[in-house]
Amino acid sequence: METQTALRLANDISTWIRDYVTQAGLKTLVVGISGGIDSAVVSTLCARSGVDTCVISMPIRQRPEQDHLSREHGRWLLANYSDCVTHRVIDLSDTFTQFERATGQFGYKNLLGLANSRSRLRMACLYQTAQSLSGLVVGTGNRVEDFGVGFFTKYGDGGVDISPIGDLTKTQVWSLGHVLGIHKDIISAAPTDGLWDDGRTDQDQLGGLTYAELERAMDLDSSGVPEHTLNDEDQILIQQYQRIRGPNLHKMLPIPVFNQGDRYV
Repeated sequence: METQTALRLANDISTWIRDYVTQAGLKTLVVGISGGIDSAVVSTLCARSGVDTCVISMPIRQRPEQDHLSREHGRWLLANYSDCVTHRVIDLSDTFTQFERATGQFGYKNLLGLANSRSRLRMACLYQTAQSLSGLVVGTGNRVEDFGVGFFTKYGDGGVDISPIGDLTKTQVWSLGHVLGIHKDIISAAPTDGLWDDGRTDQDQLGGLTYAELERAMDLDSSGVPEHTLNDEDQILIQQYQRIRGPNLHKMLPIPVFNQGDRYV
């Protein structure tokens, strides 16, 4: 994306954020910052809106490099947007450990469940903050994660009030990171959700596919082009994409509701 195009997009999103908050009659934007590019871009767009923005680092037994980048970005925001930004560090490690022990005593030790519980604990922290500050929780998911492969935690990082970059590809988010002056180490870091003790990356969890490959697969999948007309490489790519997307569709669809119709009226 060209620099001027990226800057216009950044300005448009910040204006959209400001207008939404004004129309909602609220005062504050609350953003969790993880040290990753998505939350760094979203928090910066919020700060650029001029609305009071509370950014929160929420380490949960975090790997040092991730925690460092989160705190570093918080300091950068304070240095550049001191008139409207507050940075809080709320360490949830002890809270999570207590949760892990309480559920673990009954054998509920599923590792994916615990990873998702970290995300849900952070969501609860963000909403407690937002409720206290007459604010709203700002989502940090991009289009590939939120509407492509469903790479988010239901009622965790998927629980938000507004989604400023939900229509942007990861490639576009990286472009915004460059024009907004995001720390180069955040831009170059391998994307990760930060929910695993072993530090696994997004690519590790997404079948080895890069975001560029996922974006291409999304485009092909929505193009309406018959799969058999594609070359072998693209056919394999779409099949990999659909294998990831399928089990996650429930996150992107409305909650199923039993409809009693006229039978019980």
